[in-house]
Amino acid sequence: MEFPKLPPHSGSVLSVVDMHTGGEPLRIILSGYPEVKGDTILAKRRYVREHLDHLRKLLMFEPRGHYDMYGALLVKSELAEADLGVLFMHNEGYSTMCGHAVIALGRFAVDYGLIKEPTSPETQINIHCPCGLVKAFTQYSNGKTGAVRFHSVPAFAFATDVSVSVPGYGSVTVDISYGGALYAFVSAEKFGLDVSKSKTRDLVDAATAVSDAVKSQVKLYHPVSEDLAFLYGTILTDGKDAFCEEPTANVCVFADAQVDRSPTGSGVTARIALQYHKGLIGLNQTRNFKSGATGSVFTGKAIEETMCGDFRAVVVEVTGHAHYSGVASFTQENDDPLSGGFLLR
Repeated sequence: MEFPKLPPHSGSVLSVVDMHTGGEPLRIILSGYPEVKGDTILAKRRYVREHLDHLRKLLMFEPRGHYDMYGALLVKSELAEADLGVLFMHNEGYSTMCGHAVIALGRFAVDYGLIKEPTSPETQINIHCPCGLVKAFTQYSNGKTGAVRFHSVPAFAFATDVSVSVPGYGSVTVDISYGGALYAFVSAEKFGLDVSKSKTRDLVDAATAVSDAVKSQVKLYHPVSEDLAFLYGTILTDGKDAFCEEPTANVCVFADAQVDRSPTGSGVTARIALQYHKGLIGLNQTRNFKSGATGSVFTGKAIEETMCGDFRAVVVEVTGHAHYSGVASFTQENDDPLSGGFLLR
């Protein structure tokens, strides 16, 4: 049976490619968005938040998406060395960095011809994210793409052993680290939980309580831009922070209690920066990071020391695999009262 045409609709058609990285979805928007104005990537992020947020809800929320959907909008970059610019979106708004999306975009950019002359065994793609320029390297052989690794922006431990008062749990000690976004880190054991075995709802409740506490009790800042000085989420870990050959598991709860199905690329970046700061891992020591949600694995390692303002930082390399799950053209009808999107919590 053929489906030769779009259904009755009004307004523009939003065309997307859907992928996932370690189980975490990425909806890449191909067409249908108006021009995104702004002289810089951060200005464009502010513009979509202030003027085009109805389209984020249209694509991320039900009935076209779901509570934990994630998206990427390709935009022009002001950097000459960038192959593409990207804005990230989720259930709450717009993030500054997304490692699982960078991994997916590394394949997408080659497969969809954004890189005119891909090279073997690996093709470099410079992706301008709101946090800065991220270099991705996509395996490419005989016309096929494979695993993708990326080099992060400078990542650093923002603060360690910070005590916050968490309602229902008392005083909890957390670490805060930056990997393109700021995260709080705490062992799930402190809440009597296991990142691989406990119910997702229990993990979400604990992580959300920590995030709320940090946001209200800790003053955050970033040396590059105030746009980067916010807590993106809390990552619950298995407590295995010292380097070892066995995978270490974690679950990231970000934005509005959204659960990352992957090991979280920017979270792995931040976690390695934290471990390096504490002397628990050295340069070029590769660790496996497992998602407590799906069991999918990213690898990560600190590859060089650098600075970010006054913070001693590292560049982190993260590697993972992304896969395609489909393509779609989304439409609206004028008489549909739910067309703009809704969420069930």
